[in-house]
Amino acid sequence: MKRREFIVLLGGASAWSVAARAQQPAMPVVGYLGSESADLSRSRLNAFLEGLNEAGYVESKNIVIEYRWAHGQNDRLPALAADLVHRRVALIVTIGSTPAALAAKAATTTIPVVFQVGSDPVKVGLVASLARPGGNVTGVTNLNVELGSKRLELLHELMPTAKSVGLLVNPTSPHLTESSTKDLQAVARKLGLQLHVLHASTEHDLDLALATLHELEVRALVIGPDAFFISRSEKLGALTARHAVPAITLYREFAVAGGLMSYGGSAKDADRRAGIYAGRVLKGERPAELPVQQTTKVELVINLKTAKALGIYVPPGLSARADELIE
Repeated sequence: MKRREFIVLLGGASAWSVAARAQQPAMPVVGYLGSESADLSRSRLNAFLEGLNEAGYVESKNIVIEYRWAHGQNDRLPALAADLVHRRVALIVTIGSTPAALAAKAATTTIPVVFQVGSDPVKVGLVASLARPGGNVTGVTNLNVELGSKRLELLHELMPTAKSVGLLVNPTSPHLTESSTKDLQAVARKLGLQLHVLHASTEHDLDLALATLHELEVRALVIGPDAFFISRSEKLGALTARHAVPAITLYREFAVAGGLMSYGGSAKDADRRAGIYAGRVLKGERPAELPVQQTTKVELVINLKTAKALGIYVPPGLSARADELIE
């Protein structure tokens, strides 16, 4: 074969290769909208990706994920959601954040949105009903906000002589703050307790809030179900242990890190289910026809080492009901 003919053939093969790649269907792009950072959300993100893999989608293999992180600043979420809409993603996913889910819903009525929240999605306005979401939004809920009153009851059962209790909420999550405060105030009145509502939306606020508890003579603390607190479960566990404050919140990580108790649904299970739902939507199922899933498993974890350090007696009846005792 002559040199010129070889070059022509080689050039033709190269052009064919480029054309073939151009004709290959582009991988779907999913927008991931998070209230916190990638580092603080790593375990939740991994659970979501696990569910997505179960549905047949692997990041960078047959799907692309565009991440947008608010780094704890909920006021940034609307602009980040709008950016994903401008990017024309095939789907927007929000995991563990009611403000992020609401921002995504407000940003588009056409792009599907799959959420995982701890609040009642009907109550906060995400869907029309659990069975028939309607519109372009569906997802998974573990209803952890609605378990707030039970957390207060458990804390009272463990510390029946405490008459003053604190509730830690994030003022930049108005829906969660209002719902949590209203529910716990009703239970506090029923139990004859004085409830002090404390606000925190930054790392510095957390230190100030814990110091304020002593000034208010608050004997125990319920930590609200907000993404800002959830992503800092380990920090809060260590912080409440250091300040010798008996406290309860949603997830096991808090109790493992030195917090007194945790009571709530499994975040990993709910996040994995959201990943599976995202895969179903990518395959063509309509959010309006996918009922909102509810996780039903709830776990009570008690750190007996922390209870002993705080001088708190754990009744046998309560320890027998615990799913896990840390000794």
